[in-house]
Amino acid sequence: MSADSKQPQPPEDGAAATADSTSLLLSHARLADGRNVDVRMAGGRIEAVGTAGSLTVTGARVDLTGYLLLPAAAEPHAHADTALTADSPGPVSYAPEQVQRRATEAALLQLGHGATAQRAHVRIGDVHGLGPLEAVLQARRSLRGLVDLTAVAVPRLLTGAAGADGLAMLRDAVKMGAGVVGGCPDLDPDPAGYVEAVLEVAAEHGVPVDLHTDGADPARLARLAAMAGGLRPGVTIGPCAGLGRLPADAARRAADGLAAAGVTVVCLPQGGCASTGLRGTAPVRLLRAAGVRVAAGSGAMRDVANPVGRGDPLEAAYLLASLGGLSVDEAYAAVGAEARAVTGLPEVRVEAGFPAELLAVRGERLSGVLSLAYSRIVVHRGRVVARTSAVREYCDSAAALDLPRQARPERPPEPGSPPAGPVVRS
Repeated sequence: MSADSKQPQPPEDGAAATADSTSLLLSHARLADGRNVDVRMAGGRIEAVGTAGSLTVTGARVDLTGYLLLPAAAEPHAHADTALTADSPGPVSYAPEQVQRRATEAALLQLGHGATAQRAHVRIGDVHGLGPLEAVLQARRSLRGLVDLTAVAVPRLLTGAAGADGLAMLRDAVKMGAGVVGGCPDLDPDPAGYVEAVLEVAAEHGVPVDLHTDGADPARLARLAAMAGGLRPGVTIGPCAGLGRLPADAARRAADGLAAAGVTVVCLPQGGCASTGLRGTAPVRLLRAAGVRVAAGSGAMRDVANPVGRGDPLEAAYLLASLGGLSVDEAYAAVGAEARAVTGLPEVRVEAGFPAELLAVRGERLSGVLSLAYSRIVVHRGRVVARTSAVREYCDSAAALDLPRQARPERPPEPGSPPAGPVVRS
């Protein structure tokens, strides 16, 4: 399999992150409901949707024959500062230029997978202070026009004498540009006090809260729900794998409390993250049955917590459908509509008037796309920002002659190469 990606240049730092005013036509795309359509976009929004072949455009045109067109995915739980460090020799470097490079590369990898909006958790405090956060914010500025990146400030301690510095640094982080406040109350000597401190900073600045917790302590979850109830713009927790280890009755009561408080849960089907350490996945069906909004994120991306993390929202959806008991529509919603809602983004539909945040994947149905999601085209603010193509080749064989979408290679094989066979574009 071969793959290639093409990325347009971002605007200069400080430029307004406005949508491209040039119109773009996506022609002959297949929708999840089976319709074949043309989609015209302008000004960062979908301008018109019509029967395939019915729309005209004065700008660029992309032929999506053979592709399924979906609302773009979002990434509600990544770790930008530690991404891509699993193979680093020696201690991980937190030099600002290294963190910025890793954060940028990780964001582009996830963009290529289809996540046009991403929420990245960044640790602050200790010897590194606010340096990693500033590096991630610089990466965010350099990525304007390609992907929307939001930083979550994650302090280590917030209570007692040792937590005073962390609390001051959390406030400074918001002033610097962190769009969300978070952290891991499970690691603080006073978990309830930690949550109270984060909620206080969030209320002061009007920003969302996103906390790491394993969720294995029902009493602690109940206190969190009681404190979080009614906070706007909202509270998210995750990955909550510990909920799945509780007795069924205790887990249901905890889920009911989270639902009543309006707390969202982000699960991590592809693996955990360094802030929690424990493996497993939240009981998604139980949470949904209780009325809890559940989204799915990637967690660690090739760092010490998960050295093979892919950061792929379609893989997360695949795991929810294959192991989590969700339908394919529910599974994709967890990385699409629900993930966008968690990150405070408007709804996307392939209809006129909605934001032009789209993902085209080669395939005919959502189930097939989640199974073999190789070739992808990503649209952000009305323009193509990433493209990945994959080609599978088979040697000559009578058994392969009836494969779908097959074609002979157009150029002759290189000297010494095996005999050319059918080509399947995926």
